[in-house]
Amino acid sequence: MNILGISGSPHLDGNTAYILHYALHQLDGAGAQTSYVSLAGKDINPCNGCFSCRSGICVHDDDMTPILDAMRRCDCLLLASPVYMGMVSGQMKVMMDRTVVLRTGDRFEMSGKVGAGISCGGFRNGGQELTLQCMHTFFLQQDMLAIADGPRFSHSGAAIVDTAQEDEIGLQTVRNLVAKIIKTLEQRKREEVR
Repeated sequence: MNILGISGSPHLDGNTAYILHYALHQLDGAGAQTSYVSLAGKDINPCNGCFSCRSGICVHDDDMTPILDAMRRCDCLLLASPVYMGMVSGQMKVMMDRTVVLRTGDRFEMSGKVGAGISCGGFRNGGQELTLQCMHTFFLQQDMLAIADGPRFSHSGAAIVDTAQEDEIGLQTVRNLVAKIIKTLEQRKREEVR
């Protein structure tokens, strides 16, 4: 189980980074191989819609190249973003846009992989649901399996409020999401063996 976690926060050590590390640590403990990428300070040019990527190569040679390679290798993509104006951060959206290279020219390189999300907002109803829906739309457009945290909360993913370390309900949604990721990946592995 190779799980790639990407933090869409512009802050290296903020709330989003904390909660994504929290989730990845739990996934490590369950036997997964995890890696972490922060978009903070990365030089990622926005997609300019030129569709040169239909050849399989983006015209931009920037910090997105190793991220795309890591996405190709993962079994599960775990995205984490703060809520900015009710949606994912600008850094996360630019990264999402640049993945068009993974689904052009009759290729869907992320097809069948598992996608899950974590969102961090300032209030309990501070835009986390829409932020997670943005992530789910991204997963579905990449032909991935989008999963949520499941019962008892089922927020479309993990939803954090204010300071992550102090949000026990939010931390439980992260633990639920981690359990769902492991269960889904193990089930898929069993199906592949058959």
